[in-house]
Amino acid sequence: MPRKILLVALCATALVSVATYRSVRISAEVAPVAAAIDSIASPAAPGSAEPNLAVAPDGRVYMSWLEPAGSGHALRFAILNGRKWSAARTIRAGSDFFVNWADFPSIKVIDKGRLAAHWLQRNGSGTYAYGVRISQSSDGGKTWGTPVTPHRDSSQTEHGFVAMWREKDKLGAVWLDGRKFKKEGHNASNEMLLLSTTIDSRGTLGVEERLDERTCDCCQNSAALTDEGPIVAYRNRSADEIRDIYVTRRVAGRWTEGAPVHADTWKIAACPVNGPSVAASGKRVALAWFTAAGDSARVKVAFSEDAGAKFGAPIRVDGGVPAGRVDVALLNDGSALVSWIERIGGDTAAVRVRRVRRDGKVGAALTIARSSAARASGFPRMTVTASDVVFAWTVPGRPSSIRVARASAGGF
Repeated sequence: MPRKILLVALCATALVSVATYRSVRISAEVAPVAAAIDSIASPAAPGSAEPNLAVAPDGRVYMSWLEPAGSGHALRFAILNGRKWSAARTIRAGSDFFVNWADFPSIKVIDKGRLAAHWLQRNGSGTYAYGVRISQSSDGGKTWGTPVTPHRDSSQTEHGFVAMWREKDKLGAVWLDGRKFKKEGHNASNEMLLLSTTIDSRGTLGVEERLDERTCDCCQNSAALTDEGPIVAYRNRSADEIRDIYVTRRVAGRWTEGAPVHADTWKIAACPVNGPSVAASGKRVALAWFTAAGDSARVKVAFSEDAGAKFGAPIRVDGGVPAGRVDVALLNDGSALVSWIERIGGDTAAVRVRRVRRDGKVGAALTIARSSAARASGFPRMTVTASDVVFAWTVPGRPSSIRVARASAGGF
């Protein structure tokens, strides 16, 4: 990301709020450390960063990450069985990865034995010239097929911020696409597109579809599968630089026009590098996001009971000084867990989590770990199994490292 955009983003997320929102008193609180958190030895080597998590239908948790390898990097993964990780395996190694704290690889379990992974690969000499690659494995990750590029555009511009979902026997993918960019870097006259396609088990691409013609430049997208089809959450960008969170859904084979989850009306002339997170179970959807509208930094969550067609009033969950970088997961009782980074002084921060019940009541904010508000700490990730919640995050340093923890889903 260009330096000027990062500076704006950091300034936007440093704002303090002590407002009351939907009857929840918010203050710069000191959240207790979650007592039930169990640290798990990480399978990632020193220097690793950018973890991502996925859960399989059988409850096993998969973690992917990037780690140094020779003169480049390796995209690796491991599987958690209880408290023990499998041996780490390499999906791909090379010197042409595009490595970035905010735009990072992922892994997805499609069905028994079939996995998909995505990463970003440079396609030119420009700083932000890179494309998306997606590879699949049919044997549980022992071997990986020839990667495919989901976007038809091959211009030397940004293509990234991928979200994937499993849909029957196909893989769905959505990404930000820079084919409208006229030159390197972020410029107000340039626009990012939100595009989507499907990929079958042989790597054959479906139709490429445009979901939104003008989105925020570099905020993460998020996708989930409801009983009525996929829902994608993203940060929109209006003509007058309002950058609120929108959703689009595929209904009866067609994507709906993007619609705001809530009118925050955050006007900002640069990307805040802070995307939403969405989770779904049946027709119930939870969506968490960061905003600094009105010079007030906040983390919110909203629920839908109709597969994302309409969302209820947002509920604020942060402790008063959030940096954002949210994640959300649904528990078996329909309540949601929201995680985020909360500033606690200077660059010092904490990974926090709070439970929000179906009736809107919020639990206590709990600290998962001390962290940093610096961009090197990345985006903490969280996933839920039938009985547990697994967390993974980057610890900045020389070298950096990845930490993993587990807690009972009923302990929040």
